[in-house]
Amino acid sequence: QLQASGGGSVRTGDSLRLSCAASVQLFNSYLMSWFRQAPGKEREFVAAIRWSGVTTYYADSVKGRFTISRDKAKNTVYLQMNSLKPEDTAVYYCATRTYYSGQYYTEGNEYPYWGQGTQVTVSS
Repeated sequence: QLQASGGGSVRTGDSLRLSCAASVQLFNSYLMSWFRQAPGKEREFVAAIRWSGVTTYYADSVKGRFTISRDKAKNTVYLQMNSLKPEDTAVYYCATRTYYSGQYYTEGNEYPYWGQGTQVTVSS
């Protein structure tokens, strides 16, 4: 079970931190990711982190502005979002799957487990 939180309404240039708490034990072989879906658009990959913390990767659209991290003690993954833009407006979802070294999982249909979404709205 994944529980996402932290969304809200902010202005351009503001920051938000999203959280995704897992109610089951996570292992280093797991990959935790964030996706987002804007109205009328397809779901898109945002960022991913291996639970071991060794591997992270980002969509080009958020590189340098967003940071994904995890806190093993809290069983939680975070998405720190800085310099927010109106085009970041979307419902943000966390998801998880088993990670296999060398693979990049950026398609939603590659993830079997999802949390509910949290709305992020950025106004100009």
